[in-house]
Formats: sequence, C-alpha cells, structure tokens
Amino acid sequence: MVLLLLGLVLFLGIHSIRIVAEPLRTRMVNSLGVWGFKGVYGGISLVGLVLIVIGYGQARLDPVWLYHPPHFLRHLNMLLMLLVFPALLAAYLPGRIQNALKHPMLVAVKAWALAHLLINGTLAAVILFGAFLAWAVVDRISVKRRASPGAPPQLPKTAVNDVVVVLGGLGLYYAFAFHLHPILFGVAVVSM
Repeated sequence: MVLLLLGLVLFLGIHSIRIVAEPLRTRMVNSLGVWGFKGVYGGISLVGLVLIVIGYGQARLDPVWLYHPPHFLRHLNMLLMLLVFPALLAAYLPGRIQNALKHPMLVAVKAWALAHLLINGTLAAVILFGAFLAWAVVDRISVKRRASPGAPPQLPKTAVNDVVVVLGGLGLYYAFAFHLHPILFGVAVVSM
C-alpha cells in the first residue's frame, strides 16, 4: 500500500502544481524552459504511474474489503465507461463535443474513477479511484477560477473531429471491454 500511496502523491502531486502553486510552476518553466519543465513533469508523472501500478498490483494480492458491490452496478459501470473514451479523445480533437464538455479530459477521469469506485470495494481501489475522482473535481474547480494565459495551438474545430471522437471512442471502449482490460489489468470486463 505504501507504493500505491507514494505513487499517488507523486502523480497527482505533479498534476496539482497549477492548483496549489501556479507561481512555482511559472518559475520552473522560466528557469527550465518549456521542454525542460515538461521533461521533469513527465518524469515525475511516469515514476508516480509506475509506483501506482506496482502498489495497486501488490494490494490486489491481499485485498482489504470495505464493501462488496452489488452485481447490478457492473451495468452502471459499463454505461459510465461509454463516456470515458470519447471524452478522452475529445480532449485532443476540437469540435462541438469538446465545447460541450468544456474540459473533456477531466470529464473522462471523473467518469472513469466513479465507474471503478462503483464496482471495486477494496481499500486500495477506494484510495486509488477516490484520489483520482477527488483530484479531478478539485482541478475542475481550479480551472474555473484561474485565468487562462492563452490556449496552445489546436487542430481546427470540425464536425469530422466529432465523428472521430464518437467512433474512435466507441472502438476504444469495445477494445478495452472485450480484449485489452483482461490483458492489461487481469480482470475480465465482459464474460464471453
């Protein structure tokens, strides 16, 4: 559990720098340069992610159960996950869907975390998915409050992007639900 907690502190900590220490982030970008900052940011994120994966994997070997979710919540989980992959793609493909969601990456994280909290009742799962859900909620509130210094250049907003978001998102959903989730995480989503 220690590795899981350390990984969450590193991963969510570095992702929270704009929430809690915008002046520090600005100083780091100015002193390291944009790419130097991105390198440090990416390195800390990667180390945190690896620790999360290892720590969660270890915690799953000897789970501490807080609750046993009812079976019907699996259906709600599957429904919420339908939103995750299109929202994830909408973060990178500007269009009407991106405009409607405002911050599609945060929508994806919140839906993913909530969906997994519904069906995972172990202490490690509650810590992992609860931390991501709490972070996404706080970050969304923070985004509303801070002034945007200007958006980075993006692809043009087109209806084609929306079609790619929907079809690509549904394709990713199918790939994860029926094939990748058991391979990557050792848990079958759909019994066939």
